[in-house]
Amino acid sequence: MIFTVEEINKDPTLLPGVSLGYRVYNGCGTMNLVRAAVEAINGNDSLQCTGQTLAVIGHSSSGVSEIISSILSSLSVPQLSPLSTCACLSDKTRYPTFFRTVPSEHSQSTALVQLMVYFNWRWVGIIYSESTYAEESTRSFVKEANNKGICVEYWLMYSITSQANFDVIANALKKSSSKVVLMFMSSSYAKAFLSNIESYNITGKQWVGSESWITHKTLVSIDRKHILHGAIGFALPDTSIPGLGEFLLNLKPSSEPQSAIIKGFWEKLFDCNFSPSNTSSMCTGAEDLQTVFSDYTEVSCFREENNIYKAVYSVAVVLHSILQCQNDLNHTTKPCLTNIQFQPELVVEHLKYVNFTTKNGAKVFFDENRDSVAQYDLVNWQIKEDGSVEIVQIGQYDNSLPEQEKLKLKKNAKIVWGHDSNEVPRSVCREPCPPGTRKALNKNKPVCCFDCLECPEGTISNETNSANCCICPPDLWPNEMKNRCLPKHIECLSYKEIMGALLTGFSTFGMFLSLLTSIIFYTHKETPLVRANNSELSFLLLFSLKLCFLCPLAFIARPTRWSCMLRHTAFSITFVLCISCVLGKAIVVLLAFKAKLPGNNVNQWFGPPQQRISILSFTLIQVFICTRWFTKNPPFPHMNMDYYKDRIILECALGSTAGFWAVLGYIGLLAALCFIFAFLARKLPGRFNEARLITFSMLIFCAVWITFIPAYVNSPGKFTVVVEIFAILASSFGLLLCIYAPKCYIILLKPKQNIKKHFLGKVPPRTL
Repeated sequence: MIFTVEEINKDPTLLPGVSLGYRVYNGCGTMNLVRAAVEAINGNDSLQCTGQTLAVIGHSSSGVSEIISSILSSLSVPQLSPLSTCACLSDKTRYPTFFRTVPSEHSQSTALVQLMVYFNWRWVGIIYSESTYAEESTRSFVKEANNKGICVEYWLMYSITSQANFDVIANALKKSSSKVVLMFMSSSYAKAFLSNIESYNITGKQWVGSESWITHKTLVSIDRKHILHGAIGFALPDTSIPGLGEFLLNLKPSSEPQSAIIKGFWEKLFDCNFSPSNTSSMCTGAEDLQTVFSDYTEVSCFREENNIYKAVYSVAVVLHSILQCQNDLNHTTKPCLTNIQFQPELVVEHLKYVNFTTKNGAKVFFDENRDSVAQYDLVNWQIKEDGSVEIVQIGQYDNSLPEQEKLKLKKNAKIVWGHDSNEVPRSVCREPCPPGTRKALNKNKPVCCFDCLECPEGTISNETNSANCCICPPDLWPNEMKNRCLPKHIECLSYKEIMGALLTGFSTFGMFLSLLTSIIFYTHKETPLVRANNSELSFLLLFSLKLCFLCPLAFIARPTRWSCMLRHTAFSITFVLCISCVLGKAIVVLLAFKAKLPGNNVNQWFGPPQQRISILSFTLIQVFICTRWFTKNPPFPHMNMDYYKDRIILECALGSTAGFWAVLGYIGLLAALCFIFAFLARKLPGRFNEARLITFSMLIFCAVWITFIPAYVNSPGKFTVVVEIFAILASSFGLLLCIYAPKCYIILLKPKQNIKKHFLGKVPPRTL
């Protein structure tokens, strides 16, 4: 402060013809400071300086500044503090004349929260001291942290006088899961705390400091390297003040012979005594300050000093403005004032609007709360092997910049982290919920200690810490990680899978048997057995059975619009043709017996022409039903997403359900008629009664299709098609084997029975 006042007084352009004076009071003890404030205002000073007290510079303690400002505010005297950071002092209803050139602790708390967010430290602990500054800083930080989703695991107050209190803190540090510890303390409290904590072997913590102690290198020695090595925090900006270093190092006791403070400082620094002593050497007063190292002689950079520099200059600039007739803020003309006419309240009013740049480039102005814009250096403690501490600047914080640009780290800055780690420490109560899960708050835990719940079936989350799980579109399904929606597997009966290949094989085998039977019958068409069983209907039935065995091939492979119509058309018409032939055979057998009765000419009613017409008529009726079905609401390929959640069944939708059941009903009606006629003729005389074979085949046919209905309705997915193919093949094999197998057996293996006498009953039967 003295250096700045002298620099201003030597400046011919600032306050020309006016010299600034000052009174300096010992800051030891609150009562002394209160008394000093009263004396400064009332002029009851033993030095009896001339002039009027227009401003007070100080104090560094927020608690003391509160008391002083309460006194000065009632007298409208401005107070400019270079280091009091308590946010409470921003309340202008209580402290209307208080200004400060240091940022408010609220700004520091905001900066610290942004630092936590930057490094993703969401789970922190706080240790603070018994002081207004520390308590207010802690409250401000906790409030800001909650707004940004950062949780405080514990906040404990440190008391120098209570060992039990210290034990509680030490145990909390050992047991806590948070890796980041924020320490709000003055340098004196911090030194006491760190000296005690080293015996507890607290490791693995990332210490974060407030500006009150983060640049004090004397807090640690080589013994405590494991504690603060890698500590980071915000410090007041490192600034150069030209001439201040030389001014400080040129200090001599002779400059202030009456100052007991300078003498005491000199004796402690050089370990000497101005009075004769047996324990130390005599001080000469000519010792060179440049030969020793201390906080005082460390003049390579200035932090707190720059705030004092700005405070003194603020008062000087305001006085210069007033004396230069620029006191009217509305730019109206008023007479100039002399240096004995204006009052301190005029200084207060002008300080609100001060805006200038100091010689070292620092911009000075105050916001609506009389606070300075928050600007900090982000510093990192790097303790070397020899135990020396290097405070390395790794970034900057400027509250006047946009939100995303306030905190900037230096490019390629080498940062040492707590516990001598090269990686950014992780400090979270719970690791972020990975994609595939959602974040769920637990009412019994802090907001940072959330739960991660797996997304329900059919939903995904593709972001970290997602609050909700999204439902996949109908044609998509989550992957195993539930972080992506993938196209559902489309399922249909194909030739490549085992089931499709087996059914194709059975279908081909049935076709081969039908063809083989046709060849056998054709080569033996002149034999009594073939001729006696209506060879024309037999060959037509074999032809229809070949078509029936080919029908399943239309049901296999990926459905299309035409294949869906083809499969139902082929199935319905070929089966009607087949059953019509069997029905014709049953009628012929029954009528053949009736025709032998005396006076009965029924045989002429159902000769070959009538047989052909009836088969054609029965078939055309089915063709008509299919035509109505396909013209009104035909079958079509359909992607069934309802039966299975994770896959799509590609199937042929029936279109008109009534049409499908009409087709089946008509086939069932013909089969029932066929069964009835064959059943009536089952006991007719003769060595080879074909009605019995037809009865048995129709019994199998009806059993298969009656079983088919519930199986078809309840079969899942592609098994619906399998059931339908199985019914077609089973009924086709039943007809082929029941009707033709016994005949082929006689033709090939029992040719002696294939004679006319045998069928007329003239050959005696053999018995076992």
